Amino acid sequence: MIMKKYGLIGYPLSHSFSPGYFAEKFKKSEITDCRYDLYPLTEIVEFDDIKDCLGINVTIPYKEQVIAYLDELSVEAETIGAVNTIKYIDGKRIGYNTDAYGFTKSLSPLWDGKAQPERALVLGTGGAARAVWYVLDQLGIAYKKVSRTKGDITYGALDKKLIEEHHLIINTTPVGMSPHADACPDLPYEGISADHYLYDLVYNPEKTLFLSRGESNGAVIKNGHQMLELQADRSWEIWNS
Repeated sequence: MIMKKYGLIGYPLSHSFSPGYFAEKFKKSEITDCRYDLYPLTEIVEFDDIKDCLGINVTIPYKEQVIAYLDELSVEAETIGAVNTIKYIDGKRIGYNTDAYGFTKSLSPLWDGKAQPERALVLGTGGAARAVWYVLDQLGIAYKKVSRTKGDITYGALDKKLIEEHHLIINTTPVGMSPHADACPDLPYEGISADHYLYDLVYNPEKTLFLSRGESNGAVIKNGHQMLELQADRSWEIWNS
């Protein structure tokens, strides 16, 4: 039997969601001719060594860097400036962004029919953040980019008033991810109230310290697990279309 090969590039990949998810997907769907492998690349130049794949997912830190190695981009991926899904077809490598799809579908249930927040803070400025900015632009939610060194505002400049004025706070950084679950973004958490919504793209642990501290102040919280499932399913659709 000729196996159809898919996989994930990034570094490190020791706590990756994707292999287990696709293994379960193949089992439930009785798919026996597909495999999903990990490709932990210490440098993006190693990407060219991956052969005979039909599709690749991309995670930290290569969602932006991988673009230089692709032949084409979808309109959405080009607009976002980050790729998390690659399809191999007719000798070409085509980049897509399914993070935006997953984030869109998983975000709005957070306020469950209540008024959409008007302003957001996006923590981080990497490839995942780019998809979040794109979605917020589509939804008409004004936002500030928060970063240690670049963006609209630094963590040191955040104060209680800014937190109080931005009712949606989204963490796109790996801060708080297992095994460093005792860490969280440096925010004035005393400004968070029951009017706030906190979304963490991290899913391991299930409730990060960022989410836990927000919840203790009454905020509605959500982790990135549903987003990952949605973007993975969308990747599978792209690879098999």
